[in-house]
Amino acid sequence: MIRRNHFDARYVCPRFDFGFKRLFATEANKALLISFLNALLEGYEVIRDVTYTRNEHLGMVRDSRYGVLDVQCDNERGEKIIVEMQNSMQPFFKDRSIYYTTFPIQEQAVKGKWTFELKGIYTVGIVNFEFTDDENSDSYYSHEVKLLDTHNHKVFYDKLTFFYIELPKFKKSVGELETMLDKWTYVMCNLEQLEERPAELCEPVFEQLFEQAEIANLSRQEYLNYEDNLKHERDSQNIFDFSMKKAQEKGLSQGLAQGLQQGLQQGMEQGMKQGMEKGMEKGMEKGVLTGKREVILRLMTHGMSQEQIAECMDLEISQIQQIIKEPET
Repeated sequence: MIRRNHFDARYVCPRFDFGFKRLFATEANKALLISFLNALLEGYEVIRDVTYTRNEHLGMVRDSRYGVLDVQCDNERGEKIIVEMQNSMQPFFKDRSIYYTTFPIQEQAVKGKWTFELKGIYTVGIVNFEFTDDENSDSYYSHEVKLLDTHNHKVFYDKLTFFYIELPKFKKSVGELETMLDKWTYVMCNLEQLEERPAELCEPVFEQLFEQAEIANLSRQEYLNYEDNLKHERDSQNIFDFSMKKAQEKGLSQGLAQGLQQGLQQGMEQGMKQGMEKGMEKGMEKGVLTGKREVILRLMTHGMSQEQIAECMDLEISQIQQIIKEPET
């Protein structure tokens, strides 16, 4: 029932950019998103419909940063929902999710007379790593976070909720699944490894999911895009493996090696994501360059010199300097 890896799979990997957006960011598949969100909200709210909204946000002032979200939508009550998939370690992911939440907050402002009343906002972060500051690292895989009064521990503001799912902490087998959130998390962790739909995932929504996730059902262009996504995932892993080997050979300190690992994972993922969003070969090339630039800058913040970075990435110093000069896109 389990395949060797996602490069020889029947179903797309839902943690990669292509698979995640195909399953959760399209109008045709919004029933999948609704089911997943209701699994998170079980107990106090039911979402019956969502409307996808633009996922690219400009800052409020000139030259400010912008954000591109994986999924943003409104439910039937006008509440704002953000869903982000982070496939590799990012130490400031919580900061990033807070930052992205500011966009739908500010965009609710209206001209003229306004009472400052806001619609509720849900931010969902699905992460393929464990939070390093979690004292209860083995206790639970999902988190629901609200603003609390530290004196009485009561909810201070109930319109802002953060959900985080740490995929590596999910250890249940298919026979141990109890809730819909268990089932959705199992799918996120294992879909590309499955040969067929497990009997335990008997709900109709999973029938739609497996049909949409099947690689044989992709159009030619979709298949090419998916192959590009896999190719660049391979490239990212190869660069990471090679650079880590070089770092070990050079005897870098544990801190610098960790910086190398984090920089490579985060930078290459960001670059590949930007390239995929452009959807063309030139876009992919630009994405790779952006990824390399992000890697270099992150490694420099961890104390590595340009000479060390050039050696670990198998580049010339001049190439490192040229990449640094490239403008961000």
